[in-house]
Parts: sequence; structure tokens; C-alpha cells
Amino acid sequence: MPELLRIYRWPIIGGTTGLVLALLLLTIGFWKTLVLFILVGLGIAAGLYLSQTGLLDDYFN
Repeated sequence: MPELLRIYRWPIIGGTTGLVLALLLLTIGFWKTLVLFILVGLGIAAGLYLSQTGLLDDYFN
């Protein structure tokens, strides 16, 4: 079983992502889903920026 998961890892991830996207579109609608993805993308970008610059390392160490 672990070998099957390793072989089909990307199709499983893609299928799960598609399922989540479809559920979001059906439950909360297109525009709210779009805003959600934009905000998540901005959060990821801010986190990467803070991680690369080390801007908050002095406060949390």
C-alpha cells in the first residue's frame, strides 16, 4: 500500500485539491473562493518574505 501511495502521489494530491476546490465553489461560491485563494496566497507570500529576511526572528527567539 505505501508503494501505491508513493507511485500515485501526484494524482492523489491533484484529485484532493480538485475536490476541495469543487466543494468550496459549490458551498461558498466563485467570488468568495477567489478571495479566499488570494488571501491565502498573500499570507504565504508574507510568510516566505518574513522567513527569508529574518525580520521577526529577534522577537520570537
